[in-house]
Parts: sequence; structure tokens; C-alpha cells
Amino acid sequence: MDVLWLSRLQFAAAAIFHFLFVPLTLGLSFLTAIYQTLWLKTGDEDFKRAARFWGKIFLINFGLGVVTGITLEFQFGTNWRYYSEYVGDVFGPLLAIEATLAFFLESTFIAVWWFGWDRLSPKVTTTAIWLTAIASTISALWILLANGWMQNPVGFEIRNGRAELTDFWALLTNPFGWSQFFHVVPASFTLGGFFVLGVCGYHLLKKREVTFFKKSFRIAAIWTLVWAIIVVVLGHHHGAIVAKTQPTKLAAMEALWETKKGADFALLLIPDEKNERNVVETFKIPGMVSLLAYHNFNAEVKGLKEWPKEERPPVALNFWSFRLMVGLGFLFLFLGLWACIRRNSPENCPLLLRLLIVNIPLPYIACQLGWIVAEVGRQPWIVYGLMKTKDAVSPLSVSQVAISFPAFIIVYGILGFVCFWLIIKTAIKGPEKEAVKTLGY
Repeated sequence: MDVLWLSRLQFAAAAIFHFLFVPLTLGLSFLTAIYQTLWLKTGDEDFKRAARFWGKIFLINFGLGVVTGITLEFQFGTNWRYYSEYVGDVFGPLLAIEATLAFFLESTFIAVWWFGWDRLSPKVTTTAIWLTAIASTISALWILLANGWMQNPVGFEIRNGRAELTDFWALLTNPFGWSQFFHVVPASFTLGGFFVLGVCGYHLLKKREVTFFKKSFRIAAIWTLVWAIIVVVLGHHHGAIVAKTQPTKLAAMEALWETKKGADFALLLIPDEKNERNVVETFKIPGMVSLLAYHNFNAEVKGLKEWPKEERPPVALNFWSFRLMVGLGFLFLFLGLWACIRRNSPENCPLLLRLLIVNIPLPYIACQLGWIVAEVGRQPWIVYGLMKTKDAVSPLSVSQVAISFPAFIIVYGILGFVCFWLIIKTAIKGPEKEAVKTLGY
């Protein structure tokens, strides 16, 4: 295995691990803010306890998310030197703004909220947690605009052998980046909602703190259903953006080999990448791929054979990741609707509660599958149509990456184990019996 593949694997491992924590941070920050606002408005102590209970899990998760995000960015300098040199003038400002603006706002207001709990007025701490949630979302926006530029490069010119920024406004209004934002963030909100529903389900089955967890469940059920619907709707919109800007990715997602007008959608399909065909392709819906991609039953959809093999993304990985992500999305719609219907008496539906507990890891899997499609589907380009991944890797020796890669796995494995152990321990323990009146728990 060469330096390119080792560096790709290392970056993939670091990115996947980091993204285990990002969605829950986004989702739980807003739910915590909602619970605290309900306490401020109603004076109900259960909502005050809810803000502290879910907020503590949010803080544990946030801490490791920050650490893994920083080391992820370091790899642009260590493993992807030529990428940084070639496009740093465009890519760098977006990451710099995220770090200096959104991240510091987020970190500051988290401290104000948590440590100011018994020192500041409820209105101030409630404002702080809302600003934390908003700053977290703004942070996600800048990261996704940076990634969106890699998917659809705009606002630059090639000068002196490198990409130089010429239109910052084009960078900010990149349709691909915004489309990713409006798909990834609602998916994160959905994950946060299902996490709360799953933990509530566990305690309601055990008949612990029934009144408390029914209140948390009721709010989370409505939240989750709303965002599960939005994910499906905006996911379809993002697919149309992909069809327009990255037709090779679309062809890989649908395992479409031949260019067709009125391309059908096969409910049962098994691709055979080696022989450039599909082993099984049946139960077709006429023209559905054309309709979904271009809003026209008769639109032409380009097949993979339109491009040389070396410019095609991996088909099987993209196809199965996309199909599983979509399937899970519709499962979440069903579970979200069921939870919303039973939101006032969830304790009387043990089957739903058990399914919500089992479901906790599935939104994580769906989010990871979405990023696999986004990143692997862009290959062989690190910046689509501009720079290939093989031209971006640093001139390292195999031994250097062969040592750092396992080290990442070991360190991240330990950190991940500790973090998830703390989250699970806190979730199982449940909230404190009385409203918190001191800084700590």
C-alpha cells in the first residue's frame, strides 16, 4: 500500500470518527435550549432538570468533537501538502473564519451557560445556550461551505500555478455548499431527536422518572418528526444539485452504466462494477431516476461509460451507501411519526420504546453513509474537476504514515471508548432528583 492510500485511509478514519460527535452536538444544543426555554416560560422544574441532564451529555460529546476536529485540520498540512499549497488561498479563509468566529463564540457561550448556571439570571443562561446552539450551526455552515467548494469549485482563477480567490461572494453563495448545509444540519437535528427519544424509551421501559421523561419525550417527538420530514425533502433537492454539478457521482449512486433518456429506478439492483453491468435489475419504476434528478420523466441521464474508468468514482460503495442512507431516512420518518402520535402516552407502547432504543445507532450510520457518498463519490478528484487526489498528497515515506495511522486509531479508539462510556453512563443514570443549585452535578 502506497502513501496515497495510507493517507486517504488515515483522513477517512479521522473524518468518520470526528463526525460521530458533530451531529449530536448540533441536535442536542437546540433541544437543550428548548428545554431551558420551557423552564423559563413555565417554571416547570422538570424542564430545568432536562436542560441540565441533556446539556451534560451535550458537553461530554462537544469536548471530544472539538479535539478530533482540530487534529483533522492538521492533516491538510501533514498529509495533503500539495492540496494546501494549490488551493489554500480559497480553502483557508473559510476554515479560518470558522475557527476565529463560530468556534470561539460557541466555546465562550458554553462556558457562560454551564458555569454561570447559579451565578447569572435564568434569562442570561438561556440566552447563552441559544447562542451556543446558533454558533454551533454557524460553525457547521463554514465547514460545509469549504467542503462545498471542493465539490463545486467557484470564485477562483488559476494564477502562478495555484488557485487564487477572486470572488468571495461566489464562495459564500455556492449552491452546493448551501445544499449540503440544508441536508446535513437537519440530519443532525434528527439524530439528536432520536438520541433523546431512545434514552427516554430506556427509562420509560424501566418506569424510572416517568413524568420527567414523558415531558422530554413529548418535545423530542415533535422535533424529530419535523426534521425527519425536512431531511427527506431537502435530501431530494440535494440530489438534484448533485445531478447538475457531479453527474459521475449520480451515475455511481444509481449504478447507471449506459446513458438513457427516461432512466428507470430499479427497486432491486445489484451492481457488478468489474464487468460494468448490473447482475440484478428488476422491479423498475419507469423514468423515476430522470424525474428525481432533473424533474422530467424523459430527461437524459449520463451513464458511467461516458467517462474513462480512471475518472469514475467507486460504484459499489457509493451505490450501497446511498441506498442504505435513503432506506434509513424513510425508516426514521416512520419511527418519528409513530413517536409523535404516541407522544402523550409513550409508556403505554413498549414496542415503540424498544425500537427507539435499538434505533439510537442508526442515525449515526445514516450520517456516515451520507458522508461516504459525498466524499467517495467525488473521487478521483479532491477538488472536483480541478485537482486529483493523487496530486494532492504530501511527499512522505510509507513508513511515516504507516506509523501515524495506527497511532491515530489507537488514540482515537481510547478517546472514543471513554467518551461513549461517559455518555452512556450519564444517560443510564438519569437526571438529578432535584433542580441543580450549584455549579456541578
